[in-house]
Amino acid sequence: MADVNTFNGLTKGKPIRCKAAIAREAGQPLLIEEVIVAPPKAHEVRIKILCTSLCYSDITFWKLKDPPGCFPRILGHEAVGIVESVGEEVNEVEAGDFVIPVFIADCGECKDCKSSESNLCSKFPFTVSPWMPREESSRFTDLKGETLFHFLFVSSFSQYTVVDIAHLTKLDHSIPPNRACLLSCGVSTGIGAAWRAANVQPGSSVAIFGLGAIGLAVAEGARLCGATKIIGVDVNPEKIVIGKKFGVTDFINPNSCEDKSVSQVINEMTNGGADYCFECVGMASLVQEAYASCRKGWGKTIMLGVDRPDSQLSLNSVDVLCSGKTLVGSLFGGLKAKSDIPILAKRYMDKEVRLDDFVTHEMKFDEINKAFKLLLDGNCLRCVMWMD
Repeated sequence: MADVNTFNGLTKGKPIRCKAAIAREAGQPLLIEEVIVAPPKAHEVRIKILCTSLCYSDITFWKLKDPPGCFPRILGHEAVGIVESVGEEVNEVEAGDFVIPVFIADCGECKDCKSSESNLCSKFPFTVSPWMPREESSRFTDLKGETLFHFLFVSSFSQYTVVDIAHLTKLDHSIPPNRACLLSCGVSTGIGAAWRAANVQPGSSVAIFGLGAIGLAVAEGARLCGATKIIGVDVNPEKIVIGKKFGVTDFINPNSCEDKSVSQVINEMTNGGADYCFECVGMASLVQEAYASCRKGWGKTIMLGVDRPDSQLSLNSVDVLCSGKTLVGSLFGGLKAKSDIPILAKRYMDKEVRLDDFVTHEMKFDEINKAFKLLLDGNCLRCVMWMD
């Protein structure tokens, strides 16, 4: 791993030429090209990416032909790296620090960031912008001088990237980079959803719709919180085995429910509905089914999956009024990146959080299109790519 002595200041304030994987057309293979990464401006940090992992959100926006899809773009938002240089007014980190970039801001100054009730920064609201958060400009160009767009304020499919300090969390060097990168998005989102967004209580029941990486991370979080009944819902019967690793106690395949709905099965299994339900796929119909699976009075449904921008939910107003249930959306699992990610990293180092089982593949960065295919085919949870 690089350390504080790796960067001797020779590149500070100067453009860096490096390799990046560029998405030039929707749904087409990424192209490994040389790019120019500008030095950081005020409140910005340029980092050398050590490892990046592939999240399905990368694939979702890689497929989009229309806004918020845009090209050419450097995707990637799950990563870990080393600070190469910092811009003016950056005091939190310095060259050589081990850092995780995160798509959701934590400015530490606004009302929301200072409150324990929210992780939704009001100074830098979440958007799927192609630019840096403080100004509509890019830090990437190709060798012809063409602008390359950013992705989720991270763009980790590049050997070097520039990230605003509000989107950066410092970590202890002790956690391996090929595990630390998982805390940048999906795994943190799932664990955080159980821990922070839902506040799952010991002895409670949980139902998880979709056992991909985020759903399994919800199971991990529910296990850590002490839930005793964790129901996994997935159409893939192979998820039974992997689900058990993360604490899933019961499994429902919607294709095997005969004449009953999933919500009917869950209500019967839990004598009235699960205490907490999590939608981790990104389908409006599943959000409705999760809500129907929740216990009246105190049941909570947490929406984590990303559906189409124009997708609509349909709930019966009388049912909402009379059931007393809660339905909430949750970005990044309700976690505050700068304070909560270090806690998860320590819990991994203390052998409490199971990050290792999420990594099903590791490969070199230039094999990134192979990683895309593995995830598209449903053959991996997380593929970690080493940049060097």
